[in-house]
Amino acid sequence: MIDINESVMQFLLAFIVVAPLIGAVAALLPAPPGLKGKSPEQAVLRHGVIVTGVVLIAAVALTLGFDHDHPSRMQATTDISWIPALDVRIHLGTDGISLPLLVLTALLTFLCALYSYFKMPAGPTPKAFVALVLVLESGTLATFAVLDLLLFFLAFETVLIPMYFLIARWGGEQRTRAAWKFILYTLLGSVVMLLGLLLIGIKAGTFDIVALATDNHPELTTSVQVIAVLAIGIGLAVKTPMWPLHSWLPDAHTAAPTVGSVLLAGVLLKMGTYGFVRILLPVTPDGMSTFAPYLAAFAVVGIIYGSLACLALARQGAKGDLKRLIAYSSVGHMGFVLLGIASMTPTGVNGALFANIAHGLITGLLFFLVGALKDRTGTTDLDTLAQETGAALYGRAPRLGGLLAFAAVASLGLPGLAGFWGEMLALFGAFDPADGLSRPAFLTFMTIAAFGTLLTAAYMLVVVRRVCMGATSQQESPKLADVRTYEFAAWTPLVVLTVVAGLWPKALLGLTDPAVQQLLSGGTR
Repeated sequence: MIDINESVMQFLLAFIVVAPLIGAVAALLPAPPGLKGKSPEQAVLRHGVIVTGVVLIAAVALTLGFDHDHPSRMQATTDISWIPALDVRIHLGTDGISLPLLVLTALLTFLCALYSYFKMPAGPTPKAFVALVLVLESGTLATFAVLDLLLFFLAFETVLIPMYFLIARWGGEQRTRAAWKFILYTLLGSVVMLLGLLLIGIKAGTFDIVALATDNHPELTTSVQVIAVLAIGIGLAVKTPMWPLHSWLPDAHTAAPTVGSVLLAGVLLKMGTYGFVRILLPVTPDGMSTFAPYLAAFAVVGIIYGSLACLALARQGAKGDLKRLIAYSSVGHMGFVLLGIASMTPTGVNGALFANIAHGLITGLLFFLVGALKDRTGTTDLDTLAQETGAALYGRAPRLGGLLAFAAVASLGLPGLAGFWGEMLALFGAFDPADGLSRPAFLTFMTIAAFGTLLTAAYMLVVVRRVCMGATSQQESPKLADVRTYEFAAWTPLVVLTVVAGLWPKALLGLTDPAVQQLLSGGTR
């Protein structure tokens, strides 16, 4: 830890939230002649790399200055009155729960900007593309940094419009339909969520998340909490996404450009589960206890459903799309996150937070790799890849094939890699749930989820066999371009962090565990 003044920490947190928004406005302005480089398009793409890079540096500085000895305490806080009549405040802060998500968001957005500088997706002007990516980053970072219910909702909604346009204007086939499905599902869920947030704020007399979590609010009776959890939970479940509110996700991922899929899987899905942990667990514990068994049940159904859908897509002869398969795998992986949260135990919630970060790293890498395969072969169809590419992928592009195999085994939860710990801790949480929850029911959920890990291993190994190995080719296939320099730069951090998190889980759990312990005991400070 570096000793950084609290006012500097406050500035850093505010900066990483606001800077992308300012950068988005600047991206739409004409570039000064000296910065245009070879073309205005190159200049604006370079602008995106610089802005996201500066935000990442600020996020790293925030991490270095963070008091790691007291991760349960809200740090770098800013608390300014905004709408006094409603007691709405511009309240920012970070603790061991939100800090890893802030860094993950800054990292993935920078890697996407770097990748796009060299491989801009086909579509309209790069100016709009860069501006939308930066607005998306600002909204996501704000979601993880704000400590006011209404500000949380505004930040939560900010990301919808840029993601809609990224899919609709820079996406592939069926992009318009996928974009409309994404926006309709998430908007409808958000309307219901807003009602729940207003119910809590009006009943308690404050929208401040820290005050709601730490102070006694007798106005929030069990019946009020149950209604609030139902309303807010629906909005969060859509964004997670939880079965059966997931059907927008495969279409959105399949149609989105590569960087859109990376940001959607690596960052946006985390906003839903973060809301469960930050708002519902500490503010409405009685309501969560009522709904926890149902949340766990939906979670394990999602695990099995997602795995079976992936197996169906992976089998030979099926009309399987590799990008769609990875999207369905996210439904299963986020099921483990929800199961850990539903256990309402420190072990389970820590597992959920760990699985969130692991999923962002691994699935982000998978979507980068699938995008690279499509750039080289023109398809993500599994049959085509297996017949034309898979037969010699290790021989034709050994580094690309090796990375795809690495990401696949990381996704199936191989011990020693990041994917293992989150799922294992979520299962341990279900094995011994919180007091008041039915242990036989959660043991059943744990058993079903454990079976889901076997299904995950099955479909991922099938994908590796078909795409990376394939059948013996009668003719020698032409070489594919292997990992390029810019791809190596964009993917290496994800590989390294996946290994580091798997071999040294304490680095992340040391941040989250004290904060989770205090959150579940009725306080965040």
